[in-house]
Amino acid sequence: MLQLNKINHITIICSDYQKSKTFSTTILGLTIIQEIYREERQSYKLDLALNGDYVIELFSFPNPPKRPSSPEAAGLRHLAFEVNDIQKTRDFLVNQSITAEAIRIDEFTQKSFFFIADPDNLPVEFYEK
Repeated sequence: MLQLNKINHITIICSDYQKSKTFSTTILGLTIIQEIYREERQSYKLDLALNGDYVIELFSFPNPPKRPSSPEAAGLRHLAFEVNDIQKTRDFLVNQSITAEAIRIDEFTQKSFFFIADPDNLPVEFYEK
């Protein structure tokens, strides 16, 4: 049987590198592991960590195609972060001028959650521990 240890990272291709870099570091609080500019591809690669663990690889490419529909296109639907205090998290994001959905309760787990959109309008979920 295949033995997986954990998810190593998730890759996101953004349309505005500086905007997405700022969102990831300033709003989400991810830390930069390394940033590389690949001249031959006109592309940045930004490795980001959460609590010291490598989690997101942010890429920029010239003129990437848009997501075909939102939010139910085939493929990765959203990125979710676990948080300790859902209301405090939502309040922080709203104070940063981020539009946040109302807090809802997961009907199966009874945990609180809500969504925002990243700079490319991709869904990002915050889910209470």
